[in-house]
Amino acid sequence: MRQPLEDRVVTISRAKFTVTYPCSFMLVASMNPSPSGFFADDEKGLSSSPQEMQRYLSKISGPLLDRIDIHIEVQPVPFEKLSEARKGESSKIIRERVIKAREIQTERFKNNKKVHYNAQMSVKQISKYCILDTESMDLIKTAMDRLGLSARAYDRILKVARTIADLEGTENIKPNFISEAIQYRSLDREGWLG
Repeated sequence: MRQPLEDRVVTISRAKFTVTYPCSFMLVASMNPSPSGFFADDEKGLSSSPQEMQRYLSKISGPLLDRIDIHIEVQPVPFEKLSEARKGESSKIIRERVIKAREIQTERFKNNKKVHYNAQMSVKQISKYCILDTESMDLIKTAMDRLGLSARAYDRILKVARTIADLEGTENIKPNFISEAIQYRSLDREGWLG
């Protein structure tokens, strides 16, 4: 999985030959936080011990997890929230924002045949298109130090922050975009099991 995610190629080696195929895809995955399917849910009495949860989560390799741009923890939604009359942003409006963001990225990378959107940026392109102000730089530095994030996670945060800026229609990456992108790295946080 690591090679297709990072290099966008699949290489198959056999005794007499090696073949490499192009491979560009978006990985979307989900998993339960523990063997029981509940994360520290005392109300249901189905909590797993921290050791069981750690053993369960360790089945995903760190290097693979590091190559996933966004990983978030989703809490169960209580009935009161589900039954609220208040409506969120419509899918039509969200779709329009995404289309505009993709147009921005198409224009940004129009002279590059291998890169079409932010997730494909190289380190050199990240340096060019993800320029941070002092406040944003301090924020990401603090996150790197406190959460023990890797260099690869740093690049992923910048790519996601660039995409958030594109969705907002702004040229510059703002501190709140960095903060939001850091929040999307929940499995990177040391000690998140408590």
